[in-house]
Amino acid sequence: MAIDIKSPAEIDKMRAVGVLAAATLKMLGDHVVAGVTTAKLNKLCHEFTLDHGATPATLGYKGYPASLCTSINDVVCHGVPRAKDVLQDGDIVNLDVTSILAGYHGDTSATFYVGGRDACSAEAVKVVEAAREALAIGVAQVKPGGRIGDIGNAIDRYATDLGLGIVQDYCGHGIGRDFHTEPQVAHYRSRGLRNPRMKAGMTFTIEPMLNVGSWKVTSPESDGWTVRTRDGSLSAQFEHTILVTKDGVEVLTDWANIDGSPYA
Repeated sequence: MAIDIKSPAEIDKMRAVGVLAAATLKMLGDHVVAGVTTAKLNKLCHEFTLDHGATPATLGYKGYPASLCTSINDVVCHGVPRAKDVLQDGDIVNLDVTSILAGYHGDTSATFYVGGRDACSAEAVKVVEAAREALAIGVAQVKPGGRIGDIGNAIDRYATDLGLGIVQDYCGHGIGRDFHTEPQVAHYRSRGLRNPRMKAGMTFTIEPMLNVGSWKVTSPESDGWTVRTRDGSLSAQFEHTILVTKDGVEVLTDWANIDGSPYA
Protein backbone atom coordinates (compact mmCIF):
# COMPACT_ATOMS: atom_id res chain seq x y z
CA MET A 1 0.00 0.00 0.00
CA ALA A 2 1.35 3.42 -0.96
CA ILE A 3 1.98 5.96 1.79
CA ASP A 4 -0.48 8.83 1.55
CA ILE A 5 0.90 12.35 1.16
CA LYS A 6 -1.59 14.91 2.44
CA SER A 7 -2.58 17.98 0.47
CA PRO A 8 -2.65 21.39 2.21
CA ALA A 9 -6.43 21.10 2.63
CA GLU A 10 -6.06 17.64 4.15
CA ILE A 11 -3.34 18.87 6.49
CA ASP A 12 -5.70 21.56 7.76
CA LYS A 13 -8.25 18.85 8.56
CA MET A 14 -5.60 16.76 10.30
CA ARG A 15 -4.63 19.78 12.39
CA ALA A 16 -8.25 20.35 13.39
CA VAL A 17 -8.90 16.77 14.46
CA GLY A 18 -5.54 16.64 16.22
CA VAL A 19 -6.46 19.62 18.37
CA LEU A 20 -9.81 18.03 19.23
CA ALA A 21 -8.23 14.69 20.17
CA ALA A 22 -5.65 16.48 22.31
CA ALA A 23 -8.33 18.54 24.04
CA THR A 24 -10.36 15.39 24.72
CA LEU A 25 -7.37 13.68 26.30
CA LYS A 26 -6.53 16.68 28.44
CA MET A 27 -10.13 16.88 29.64
CA LEU A 28 -10.09 13.20 30.56
CA GLY A 29 -6.84 13.60 32.45
CA ASP A 30 -8.52 16.09 34.76
CA HIS A 31 -10.94 13.33 35.76
CA VAL A 32 -8.31 10.69 36.56
CA VAL A 33 -8.79 10.44 40.32
CA ALA A 34 -9.19 7.63 42.81
CA GLY A 35 -12.74 6.31 42.79
CA VAL A 36 -13.58 7.08 39.17
CA THR A 37 -14.54 4.15 36.98
CA THR A 38 -13.16 3.63 33.51
CA ALA A 39 -16.80 3.43 32.34
CA LYS A 40 -17.25 7.01 33.57
CA LEU A 41 -14.15 8.13 31.67
CA ASN A 42 -15.52 6.46 28.56
CA LYS A 43 -18.84 8.32 28.97
CA LEU A 44 -17.02 11.63 29.33
CA CYS A 45 -14.96 10.91 26.20
CA HIS A 46 -18.03 9.94 24.20
CA GLU A 47 -20.07 12.97 25.19
CA PHE A 48 -17.21 15.46 24.71
CA THR A 49 -16.49 14.08 21.26
CA LEU A 50 -20.11 14.26 20.10
CA ASP A 51 -20.61 17.69 21.65
CA HIS A 52 -17.84 19.01 19.41
CA GLY A 53 -19.20 17.59 16.17
CA ALA A 54 -16.90 14.59 15.99
CA THR A 55 -17.16 10.81 16.24
CA PRO A 56 -15.19 8.46 18.52
CA ALA A 57 -13.23 6.28 16.09
CA THR A 58 -12.87 3.24 18.33
CA LEU A 59 -16.60 2.74 18.96
CA GLY A 60 -17.57 -0.19 16.74
CA TYR A 61 -14.15 -0.38 15.08
CA LYS A 62 -13.69 -4.09 14.35
CA GLY A 63 -16.28 -4.66 17.06
CA TYR A 64 -14.60 -2.62 19.82
CA PRO A 65 -17.36 -1.68 22.29
CA ALA A 66 -16.25 1.71 23.63
CA SER A 67 -15.22 5.26 22.73
CA LEU A 68 -11.97 5.09 24.69
CA CYS A 69 -9.25 2.58 25.57
CA THR A 70 -8.37 2.46 29.29
CA SER A 71 -5.28 0.40 30.16
CA ILE A 72 -4.49 0.07 33.87
CA ASN A 73 -1.14 -1.04 35.37
CA ASP A 74 -0.12 -4.27 33.57
CA VAL A 75 -2.58 -3.73 30.71
CA VAL A 76 -0.48 -2.80 27.69
CA CYS A 77 -3.23 -1.61 25.36
CA HIS A 78 -6.88 -1.87 24.28
CA GLY A 79 -8.26 -2.09 27.80
CA VAL A 80 -12.06 -1.98 27.63
CA PRO A 81 -13.76 0.50 30.00
CA ARG A 82 -15.95 -1.15 32.63
CA ALA A 83 -18.09 -0.03 35.57
CA LYS A 84 -16.24 -2.52 37.78
CA ASP A 85 -12.81 -1.03 37.01
CA VAL A 86 -12.36 1.62 39.70
CA LEU A 87 -9.11 3.60 39.72
CA GLN A 88 -7.14 3.55 42.96
CA ASP A 89 -4.36 5.75 44.28
CA GLY A 90 -1.07 4.32 43.05
CA ASP A 91 -2.47 3.01 39.76
CA ILE A 92 -1.21 4.14 36.39
CA VAL A 93 -3.70 4.28 33.52
CA ASN A 94 -3.25 4.92 29.83
CA LEU A 95 -6.12 6.69 28.09
CA ASP A 96 -6.14 6.31 24.30
CA VAL A 97 -8.36 8.69 22.31
CA THR A 98 -9.07 8.67 18.58
CA SER A 99 -11.47 11.21 17.10
CA ILE A 100 -12.94 11.54 13.62
CA LEU A 101 -13.70 15.09 12.49
CA ALA A 102 -14.69 16.00 8.92
CA GLY A 103 -13.63 12.52 7.83
CA TYR A 104 -10.10 12.58 9.29
CA HIS A 105 -8.62 10.79 12.32
CA GLY A 106 -6.57 12.14 15.22
CA ASP A 107 -5.03 9.58 17.60
CA THR A 108 -3.31 10.27 20.90
CA SER A 109 -2.74 8.75 24.32
CA ALA A 110 -1.04 9.39 27.64
CA THR A 111 -0.42 7.50 30.86
CA PHE A 112 -1.62 9.19 34.06
CA TYR A 113 -0.72 8.74 37.72
CA VAL A 114 -3.77 8.10 39.90
CA GLY A 115 -3.36 10.17 43.06
CA GLY A 116 -0.35 11.95 41.61
CA ARG A 117 3.20 10.89 40.98
CA ASP A 118 4.04 10.66 44.67
CA ALA A 119 1.29 8.09 45.19
CA CYS A 120 2.88 5.69 42.71
CA SER A 121 5.74 3.23 43.05
CA ALA A 122 9.26 3.92 41.85
CA GLU A 123 8.75 1.30 39.14
CA ALA A 124 5.60 3.05 37.96
CA VAL A 125 7.33 6.43 37.80
CA LYS A 126 10.29 4.93 35.95
CA VAL A 127 8.22 3.33 33.21
CA VAL A 128 5.81 6.27 32.82
CA GLU A 129 8.54 8.86 32.54
CA ALA A 130 10.56 6.63 30.22
CA ALA A 131 7.56 6.17 27.92
CA ARG A 132 7.01 9.93 27.92
CA GLU A 133 10.65 10.52 26.98
CA ALA A 134 10.60 7.71 24.40
CA LEU A 135 7.81 9.47 22.55
CA ALA A 136 9.78 12.73 22.56
CA ILE A 137 12.86 10.90 21.30
CA GLY A 138 10.84 9.28 18.52
CA VAL A 139 9.29 12.58 17.44
CA ALA A 140 12.76 14.18 17.33
CA GLN A 141 13.83 11.72 14.61
CA VAL A 142 11.14 12.89 12.19
CA LYS A 143 12.33 14.93 9.21
CA PRO A 144 12.00 14.72 5.43
CA GLY A 145 14.59 12.35 4.01
CA GLY A 146 14.96 10.40 7.23
CA ARG A 147 13.96 6.77 7.51
CA ILE A 148 10.95 5.47 9.42
CA GLY A 149 13.33 3.02 11.08
CA ASP A 150 15.26 5.92 12.64
CA ILE A 151 12.36 6.32 15.08
CA GLY A 152 12.52 2.79 16.42
CA ASN A 153 16.32 2.75 16.48
CA ALA A 154 16.46 5.84 18.70
CA ILE A 155 13.73 4.62 21.07
CA ASP A 156 15.40 1.20 21.29
CA ARG A 157 18.75 2.70 22.33
CA TYR A 158 17.08 4.74 25.06
CA ALA A 159 14.71 2.15 26.51
CA THR A 160 17.12 -0.78 26.31
CA ASP A 161 19.73 1.17 28.25
CA LEU A 162 17.13 1.57 31.01
CA GLY A 163 16.46 -2.17 31.08
CA LEU A 164 12.85 -1.76 29.90
CA GLY A 165 10.98 -3.99 27.48
CA ILE A 166 9.74 -2.45 24.24
CA VAL A 167 6.50 -4.02 23.06
CA GLN A 168 6.94 -5.46 19.57
CA ASP A 169 3.43 -6.71 18.87
CA TYR A 170 1.97 -3.24 18.25
CA CYS A 171 3.33 -0.26 16.36
CA GLY A 172 2.60 3.23 15.16
CA HIS A 173 0.79 3.66 11.88
CA GLY A 174 -0.16 5.95 9.07
CA ILE A 175 -3.36 7.87 9.70
CA GLY A 176 -5.71 10.20 7.88
CA ARG A 177 -9.01 9.30 6.28
CA ASP A 178 -8.21 5.77 7.41
CA PHE A 179 -7.56 4.91 11.07
CA HIS A 180 -4.66 2.54 10.29
CA THR A 181 -2.61 2.58 7.11
CA GLU A 182 1.01 2.63 5.95
CA PRO A 183 3.66 3.19 7.15
CA GLN A 184 4.09 0.87 10.09
CA VAL A 185 6.22 2.58 12.72
CA ALA A 186 8.11 0.13 14.93
CA HIS A 187 9.40 1.39 18.27
CA TYR A 188 12.31 -1.03 18.40
CA ARG A 189 15.26 -1.80 16.15
CA SER A 190 13.85 -3.97 13.37
CA ARG A 191 15.11 -5.17 10.03
CA GLY A 192 11.87 -6.98 9.26
CA LEU A 193 9.70 -4.01 8.26
CA ARG A 194 9.71 -1.69 5.29
CA ASN A 195 11.91 1.31 5.97
CA PRO A 196 10.67 4.07 3.68
CA ARG A 197 11.98 7.60 3.68
CA MET A 198 9.85 10.23 5.33
CA LYS A 199 8.38 12.88 3.06
CA ALA A 200 6.67 16.18 3.78
CA GLY A 201 2.92 15.65 3.99
CA MET A 202 3.07 12.22 5.64
CA THR A 203 1.03 11.79 8.82
CA PHE A 204 1.49 8.90 11.22
CA THR A 205 1.47 8.01 14.90
CA ILE A 206 4.37 7.34 17.20
CA GLU A 207 3.21 5.40 20.29
CA PRO A 208 5.90 3.48 22.20
CA MET A 209 4.69 0.97 24.79
CA LEU A 210 7.31 0.21 27.44
CA ASN A 211 7.20 -2.51 30.09
CA VAL A 212 9.07 -2.71 33.38
CA GLY A 213 9.88 -6.33 32.56
CA SER A 214 9.83 -8.35 29.35
CA TRP A 215 8.53 -6.94 26.09
CA LYS A 216 6.30 -9.97 25.65
CA VAL A 217 2.52 -9.60 25.96
CA THR A 218 -0.48 -11.88 26.30
CA SER A 219 -3.02 -12.67 23.63
CA PRO A 220 -6.22 -10.60 23.93
CA GLU A 221 -8.37 -11.69 26.85
CA SER A 222 -11.90 -13.10 26.65
CA ASP A 223 -13.26 -9.65 25.76
CA GLY A 224 -11.26 -9.95 22.54
CA TRP A 225 -9.24 -6.80 23.23
CA THR A 226 -7.42 -6.40 26.55
CA VAL A 227 -3.69 -7.15 26.26
CA ARG A 228 -1.42 -7.45 29.31
CA THR A 229 2.29 -7.88 29.94
CA ARG A 230 3.05 -11.59 30.00
CA ASP A 231 5.06 -11.33 33.22
CA GLY A 232 2.58 -9.08 35.03
CA SER A 233 4.89 -6.07 35.08
CA LEU A 234 3.71 -2.48 34.67
CA SER A 235 3.35 -0.93 31.22
CA ALA A 236 3.09 2.67 30.01
CA GLN A 237 2.50 4.39 26.69
CA PHE A 238 2.34 7.86 25.17
CA GLU A 239 1.21 8.66 21.64
CA HIS A 240 1.04 11.55 19.20
CA THR A 241 -0.18 11.97 15.66
CA ILE A 242 2.53 13.85 13.77
CA LEU A 243 3.01 15.56 10.41
CA VAL A 244 6.25 15.50 8.46
CA THR A 245 6.87 19.08 7.34
CA LYS A 246 9.33 20.46 4.81
CA ASP A 247 11.51 21.55 7.74
CA GLY A 248 10.98 18.70 10.20
CA VAL A 249 7.97 17.71 12.25
CA GLU A 250 4.72 19.14 13.62
CA VAL A 251 2.94 17.45 16.51
CA LEU A 252 -0.76 17.53 15.65
CA THR A 253 -1.99 16.26 19.04
CA ASP A 254 0.00 18.53 21.32
CA TRP A 255 -1.95 18.13 24.57
CA ALA A 256 0.82 19.87 26.52
CA ASN A 257 0.05 23.13 24.73
CA ILE A 258 -3.71 22.93 24.25
CA ASP A 259 -4.59 26.05 26.26
CA GLY A 260 -6.22 28.62 24.03
CA SER A 261 -7.69 26.03 21.67
CA PRO A 262 -11.40 26.26 20.80
CA TYR A 263 -11.97 23.28 23.11
CA ALA A 264 -9.99 24.45 26.15
